[in-house]
Amino acid sequence: MSNTYEMMFILRPDLTHDQVNKQLHKYNNLLKQNGAGKVSMEIWGKRRLAYQIKKFQDGIYILTYYTGDGTQVAIIERDMRLSDDVIRYLTMKLDNKFQFEEKDIPELQQSTPVISPVESSEEEVSTPEVEESIVNEDSTTEVHEETQPVPVEV
Repeated sequence: MSNTYEMMFILRPDLTHDQVNKQLHKYNNLLKQNGAGKVSMEIWGKRRLAYQIKKFQDGIYILTYYTGDGTQVAIIERDMRLSDDVIRYLTMKLDNKFQFEEKDIPELQQSTPVISPVESSEEEVSTPEVEESIVNEDSTTEVHEETQPVPVEV
């Protein structure tokens, strides 16, 4: 029986384009050699980590979907655990109703930036001005309150 799996792994942020391409081909070939059916990989690019992992603040995110019988999970996770280039990985078994298209391995070119913009500045979140009417029980006067934009850290 063939199951569908989603695997997200994070590569070290200091890898070159060639090293990232090498890792993509390595894991794609490993999956194919061990009986995986369809394999699809997407590069999400360099993103800020929620917390520091192995002294890295950023990582190159790769999203992978594949179909297989389940034996591939242990093999690929073992290889990622032993690799110095992978700083984190997670594999999830998806519902059989989930469908995806098999894609070729995306090739990073020197002109393709690995870094995606990470916004770290404070932004003001604008909220529509809302007037709330509060009727005082003792009198017929209404009190109007306006909400102000609140600064939010991203």
